[in-house]
Amino acid sequence: MPPGLRRRTPGLRREEVAQLSGVGVTWYTWLEQGRPINASAQVLDAVARTLRLDRPEREHLYHLAQVPYAPDRAAADVEVVSPEIQGILDALDPHPAVVYNARYDVLATNSTYEKLFLADRRQSDGSPLGIRNVLWTFFTLPEPSCPVVNRRLELPLMVAQMRGAYGRHVGEPSWEAFVRRLSEASPDFARLWRSGDVVPPGTRVKTFRHDLVGEVRMTSVSLSINGMPECRIVTYTPNDEESRRAIETLREKKR
Repeated sequence: MPPGLRRRTPGLRREEVAQLSGVGVTWYTWLEQGRPINASAQVLDAVARTLRLDRPEREHLYHLAQVPYAPDRAAADVEVVSPEIQGILDALDPHPAVVYNARYDVLATNSTYEKLFLADRRQSDGSPLGIRNVLWTFFTLPEPSCPVVNRRLELPLMVAQMRGAYGRHVGEPSWEAFVRRLSEASPDFARLWRSGDVVPPGTRVKTFRHDLVGEVRMTSVSLSINGMPECRIVTYTPNDEESRRAIETLREKKR
């Protein structure tokens, strides 16, 4: 939270809890007062993360709100995809395809995605990227090596999309650590994160670059995955014949 006026007591103010949980102040006040409002499990999860409740405290919150408690809602982030999902990615070749979670971690790819976005990418000091995360890649690579061409347009949108998901993960150690580390590694990310902008994901035409084939214009489409909440398959389809030929050339040269 940004610094504010001097606090008489420690802890978050009511307005701050509501903001971090993504709910209105009036609604949150009514929740505290026990009024008969409809509190969804998703909103209660957000409040619990903001207040950093442990499991018994979270269960008690559900009980007070008269909502059935489901312990698996607090399960850890998905890190592995099934062979069936990997098979779908492979079947989409030669179109690049990837599974992202809400934090833009790369959970699985097909070979064309690897060749276009990840192969031979290194940080400005020459060391390997080390972290398979798209935001980390785009913000830590020097601009001439960054796969995305129009960084000033694309990166703010990606940060805003991640922030849209962040409201469901406030206080989670893995999310907080990622935001902190990338903010330390990239002043640009830190600035965009502080802006607080939020946008939903959507279909877009994006321009990427590769040393072997130059610029490639691709249409990205996101597909949700049953059983993997907050994860999605993203496919990239060449937007013109020149881009299609570039992808085919890239695949042939890197075999």
